[in-house]
Amino acid sequence: MESSRMPLSATPRMPCSLQTLARRNLLRGLHLRKDARQPRRLSVSCEATGGCRVDRREVLLGLGGAAAAGLATDKGRGAIAAPIQAPDLRNCQTPELPNTPPDTNCCPTPGTGITDFVLPPVSSPLRVRPAAHLVDAGYLAKYERAVALMKQLPADDPRSFEQQWHVHCAYCDAAYDQVGFPDLELQIHNCWLFFPWHRFYLYFHERILGKLIGDDTFALPFWNWDAPAGMTLPAIYADRSSPLYDERRDPAHQPPALVDLDSSGSDTNIPRDQQIDEN
Repeated sequence: MESSRMPLSATPRMPCSLQTLARRNLLRGLHLRKDARQPRRLSVSCEATGGCRVDRREVLLGLGGAAAAGLATDKGRGAIAAPIQAPDLRNCQTPELPNTPPDTNCCPTPGTGITDFVLPPVSSPLRVRPAAHLVDAGYLAKYERAVALMKQLPADDPRSFEQQWHVHCAYCDAAYDQVGFPDLELQIHNCWLFFPWHRFYLYFHERILGKLIGDDTFALPFWNWDAPAGMTLPAIYADRSSPLYDERRDPAHQPPALVDLDSSGSDTNIPRDQQIDEN
C-alpha cells in the first residue's frame, strides 16, 4: 500500500463529495458547512436530503450500484467520489457531540512519525468473526480479557482503549477540517468514507486486542442485527460486571428490547412480530 504521507505544503485538492449516478438523494453529502452545523444524533438509518428516510440496506445497494457504474465510465472521466487528504493531525478541535461537556477532548495523542502499512503475509492465520449473540463461553472469556487489558494500558498509549475511542470520536464528530478547506469538516458518516474507514479501524483494533492476549487468530464479533435472533443488543454487552459494558447505553434499548433498524429517534412501541417484519 502506498504511503499515506502528504506534505503539508501540497496544493489542496477539491473537497470530498459524493455524486450518485442515480437517486441523487440517497445519501447526504459528506460535509456540512460550519455555519449550518447542528448537533448530531447517529442513527442506524441514513437520512436523505429533503426529509426522505432510507433503509441502510438500500444504502448498500445504492453504493454498490454507483461503484459499478463508476467502473463502467468512459476513459478519462472523473471518479464518482473525489479523493480526500488525510487531516492535519496538529489541527484538532472540540468535537460536535450533543449533550457533551464543551471541554471534551477526543483528539488522539500526536505521534512523532508515520509508519507505512505493510500487508501481512498470505499465510497469516485466518480470522473468523462470530455473531455476537452466538459466542460461547471460551470466546467471551478471551474477548473480555482482551478489552480489560486494553483499558489498563496508559492513556497515552496508542493501543489503549482511550486512544481508540479518541480516534473514532475525532473522525466521526468533526474534530478535523479538510486540509485547505477550513469551512468543511471531515465527517466519515453518511458518505462513501464510512465503509472503508471503519474497515481499517476494525482491522487495527482487532489486531491490538489479539496481540494483547497473544492470539493472532482473535477476531471481533459482529452484530447480526439483520436476523430475528440478533435484533436485540447482544447480551454480552449488557452484563454490568463485564469490561464490555457501557453504562452510557440507553437502558430502554437493553435486552430483551428489539432494536428499530429504521429508528427516527423515538421508540415506536409496536408489537414484536411487526417490528421484526419491519426490520
